[in-house]
Amino acid sequence: MNDVDTARYPLADPGSDAWERVVSRTRAELRDHGCSVLPEFIRPSSWETLRREGAELAPRAYYDVEETNVYNTHVDDDLPADHPGRIIMQRGNAFVPRDRIPTGSVIHRLYRDPSFVRFVAACFELPALHELADPLSGLVLNVVRPGMDHPWHFDINEFTVSLLTQVPEEGGVFEYCPNIRSADAENFDAVRSVLTGADRSPVRAQTLRPGDLQLFRGRYALHRVSAVHGATDRHTAIFAYSERPGVMGSVTRTRQLFGRVLPTHRDAERDAVRVDQLLD
Repeated sequence: MNDVDTARYPLADPGSDAWERVVSRTRAELRDHGCSVLPEFIRPSSWETLRREGAELAPRAYYDVEETNVYNTHVDDDLPADHPGRIIMQRGNAFVPRDRIPTGSVIHRLYRDPSFVRFVAACFELPALHELADPLSGLVLNVVRPGMDHPWHFDINEFTVSLLTQVPEEGGVFEYCPNIRSADAENFDAVRSVLTGADRSPVRAQTLRPGDLQLFRGRYALHRVSAVHGATDRHTAIFAYSERPGVMGSVTRTRQLFGRVLPTHRDAERDAVRVDQLLD
């Protein structure tokens, strides 16, 4: 990948001193904070190409401002009155699905690059990673228009890899609460306190720049992108991998994000296996 700053991030040289230093630092940050940012992962000379490709893709996004809760679930009248799932937010961000992203684009080539996938797996302390089999959600461009935000939520995957391709004029700050819940405990009280603003002490903020690669453990970390202001969208490529091959998105979530589902989603839903029993 000529677009990656291989002097700082020697993807093709695993086991070298430079590779080990980056991987060790990233692992430590993920253990301590659940998030690690690799600044200028993409060379500055490629930033304009990255931005232009994202800007050309953005009109292909599926836009649907909808009311949602932090768990992206239906608001059940049986929920207790103080349950965080009763707090309604508007989700105004949009996604360009993988099947509308050209295979020759920077983000598509990076997503499939074996040395990049091996590097990401090492940073997450995993023996290997696999591309999602999902033809829509494996690789997406997240678009947040001015006046919109990506409200508080949890990820379906335990880990997320993203690359900022266009920075807004104002706002668009990534905020997160590492390990606010676990596979065994939803910790509803703490989640509600953050959503209502009663307690922002768990919240960390991360301002990203073009070309920055972010590795994040989002299954147990509440997180959002704050409202974007000015005249420029915020664009982020999101790379989805799994520890096992053949993973597909759910029918419900896929329809929410892209406005459509494919026969492969319905087929996969019958054999889906959950990694935990959390609400979402």
